[in-house]
Amino acid sequence: MFGYVRPPLDDLPKEEAERFRRIYCGLCHTLKRRYGSAAQFILNYDFTYLAILLSAAQEDEIRQGRCIVSPVKKREYFAESDALTVAADESVILAYWQMRDGVSDHDFVHGAKYRAGALALERAYRKAAKNRPAFDAVTRQQLEILSALEKENCALIDRPSDVFAQLLSGAAAEVEDPVRRRVLEQLLYHMGRWVYLIDAADDLKKDVQSGNYNPVALRYGLINGEWTPQARREFVQTLDHSVHMMTTAFELWDFGVWTPILEKTLYTGLFRVGKAVLDGTYQPMLRGEDRKKRKNGEEST
Repeated sequence: MFGYVRPPLDDLPKEEAERFRRIYCGLCHTLKRRYGSAAQFILNYDFTYLAILLSAAQEDEIRQGRCIVSPVKKREYFAESDALTVAADESVILAYWQMRDGVSDHDFVHGAKYRAGALALERAYRKAAKNRPAFDAVTRQQLEILSALEKENCALIDRPSDVFAQLLSGAAAEVEDPVRRRVLEQLLYHMGRWVYLIDAADDLKKDVQSGNYNPVALRYGLINGEWTPQARREFVQTLDHSVHMMTTAFELWDFGVWTPILEKTLYTGLFRVGKAVLDGTYQPMLRGEDRKKRKNGEEST
């Protein structure tokens, strides 16, 4: 996952923003406890939402602790729970295979950072794969299919986006309640589709320069990664369809204390990110920016 699914923190009441920060920090602490400090570097908003969707309707135990970001002042975070454990395990698996995929997609020089990332996560991945063998198998299978589509230069965006969507929907497989599992499968499926497409849109110009596969550029015949008005309208429609399907699934389940955060993200945050990507104004949350956010009390680990 890539960090595109993020809450509109400025629109959230302070209580909700703090709740999001606590689960963000809780996932960070869980990653460190289970997989060491290196695993903390894969933490992003998308993985935090995975933890939220898997969480119970009520808040878990709140603890306080210090970390590298806040070595003096203790910060509140949610204690490790079943949801955070599953999210941490699946996050490591996803991140590792994304690194491996990055190695395959780049030449030796440009693939160096992906090789380094995969190597740093190797030990953590082996442990996570042992903990979640079914999810690891699904992830590997879907990425193999995706790799084949990339090699054939598939111009049908529904095919590769469906593969990634199927991969992400597999994260709900361990949910016991069959109704809730079905809701989460649908929500995660369309979230995966949206993330895949928005990432391709975000990488348009970079992929044109590098010659990497980009289904959005192929589907809409974009030259030099530049949108035509008609192509942009059509692409926005397919993005909006995925968001609407996410909200449809969301409305079928009571997410308890997480409802306001999910509601703001699905009904506001995703549209803002999509517009920013298409306008060329999207900025990923870099580590330095994260620190500034944390200083303002928006997020911390």
